[in-house]
Amino acid sequence: MTLEDWRRRIDELDRKLVELLNQRARLALRIADAKRAIGLSNRCLDREAEVLQNALAHNRGPLNEVAIRRILRAVMAECLRLEEVASGDRGDEAGRDQGTDRGRK
Repeated sequence: MTLEDWRRRIDELDRKLVELLNQRARLALRIADAKRAIGLSNRCLDREAEVLQNALAHNRGPLNEVAIRRILRAVMAECLRLEEVASGDRGDEAGRDQGTDRGRK
């Protein structure tokens, strides 16, 4: 395969990752609605630890445990931020682009 072929494959995977991340965020919002309905907090440290352990148990590399933890913590933090915005806890930040690397490669 050529360099361009590899890059096309990465681009395809990145699109799939974005799709999966948005699916995860939609589910997090549904969970937040269910939690609100029964009076629970958005954040559950026990569940966050469970999510990390479950993912790490299925990691086959080459990303190591530290890398997977960093990535998943960032994903969970963004989902939590989205839940807070949706519930009105953090104002109107849902539409703001906060410190992204948009346009950088």
